[in-house]
Amino acid sequence: MAQSKINQPQNVVERNIALVGQIMQYLLDNPDLFDALPDDFELVVLPEDDPEMRLYNLELLDRYSIEEKPVVFARTKSQTKKGRVLIRPSLFVPVVPATL
Repeated sequence: MAQSKINQPQNVVERNIALVGQIMQYLLDNPDLFDALPDDFELVVLPEDDPEMRLYNLELLDRYSIEEKPVVFARTKSQTKKGRVLIRPSLFVPVVPATL
């Protein structure tokens, strides 16, 4: 399979780190959510208001994911209001059908 070059958005590392930090803070503030998440998962951040970043993160998942690890998608907004971070991400864990 031919792999196309992923167009890296500007400041991609900093933007992803900021979003992951916000999501982790949300999880730490709501520890009961960990009960619904699988152990040792890959987190894919999908910013609703940044289509370039969302597509880039999905392309990274397609290219570098580890097949044995479950994936958790976190839909969130990347923009803050007046410098204050107020996020409430939507977390999705895809269901894998059981094999017979």
